[in-house]
Amino acid sequence: MTDALEATLAETELLAAGDIPPSERIRDPALLIVDMQNDFVRAGAPLEVPDARATIAPIQGLLDVFRGRGRPVVFTRFLARETPDLLWLWSPQCRPDTKCCWKSQKRSYGDAEGLLGCAEVVDELAPLSGELVIDKYGYGAFHGTDLDAQLRALGVESLLVTGTVTQICVEETAREAFHHGYRTTMVADAVSSFAPDLHAAALKNFAMKFGWVADAETALSWL
Repeated sequence: MTDALEATLAETELLAAGDIPPSERIRDPALLIVDMQNDFVRAGAPLEVPDARATIAPIQGLLDVFRGRGRPVVFTRFLARETPDLLWLWSPQCRPDTKCCWKSQKRSYGDAEGLLGCAEVVDELAPLSGELVIDKYGYGAFHGTDLDAQLRALGVESLLVTGTVTQICVEETAREAFHHGYRTTMVADAVSSFAPDLHAAALKNFAMKFGWVADAETALSWL
């Protein structure tokens, strides 16, 4: 763990609702893996987040535990519309000249062989048959999807949130989870950003008013 991450975790624990015992922070949990897709994670991707590749191993560790215990695992995929919308203004890579995160598009990347689906979850974290995959046309995974209904049908009461990008889709989804009544923990070494200052700020802000922040090892110890 880096010194910066240790410092951030120490600050977030002071900000969080620390009087809630760990066993109550994670109760009937699901693991949520946000947007770990080729067009974000792979080398040379149009919206590449290089630090996302360092989070693959922590997420794999969480996956192994959740799958081993038969707990729900949920993946989200960020999709770009193939007709103009507001998102194109902020992420021009989603326009037709690049087609970032278009569901039907394939491309090659610097750290993988052959053509891969742009919007697909990276092979290292590929969903298993029967695991829930939520497609979203925006930042938050609850907005305009049936994620809440799916989680409630599974009896989920809390979430461990991982993925990319920390201050965009990860934070938006984790905040939405708070408003839907889920006790939510952002896993600090399993989320990533292209901007270290925004990454740290998002974690601190989330811990102040929305949920908890912990590294993967600590979060698993709460189980």
